[in-house]
Amino acid sequence: MSRRHIPTPFLLLIAVAAAFLWLTSQSLPDVVGSHFDASGAADGFMPRRLYVGFMIVVVVVLPLLLVIVQSFVLGSPGARINLPNREYWLAPERRTETIDFLRQHLAQFGSMLVVFLCYAHWLVVRANAVTPPQLAAFWFVGGICVFLAAALLWVNALLGHFRNVPR
Repeated sequence: MSRRHIPTPFLLLIAVAAAFLWLTSQSLPDVVGSHFDASGAADGFMPRRLYVGFMIVVVVVLPLLLVIVQSFVLGSPGARINLPNREYWLAPERRTETIDFLRQHLAQFGSMLVVFLCYAHWLVVRANAVTPPQLAAFWFVGGICVFLAAALLWVNALLGHFRNVPR
């Protein structure tokens, strides 16, 4: 699989996310409040170095792998792709265009995930700016709601694209 299958804006976002994580983590204390209860009080801690490594894996590596692996799978000739009207959209004359659309759409989801995870990290950084660490639970729940709404819109756009067959 060549790099052309991974959209450049997604790769740029991954690079920005890595820099954001690295830079904002510098202000964290040596022991980071990394898990919070429902009221926002820290109930789990880890060394800053471990937290930063964990967040790099979660925010950068996992979304990157999600997009790369799925892009590779989509491009394989025997890929089992379940779409509405799949016979039409995966016909040989449209297959390349359909796969390109799916790859772009997957990169959009990966981007949404990266942004949400960076937002969650930022809330953790802010939570650790006070003693004892206190997460703004309202903003975290709000972020989850926004992410879930965006994910539903993403699914609707994906399925909507393939629902109707042009005549």
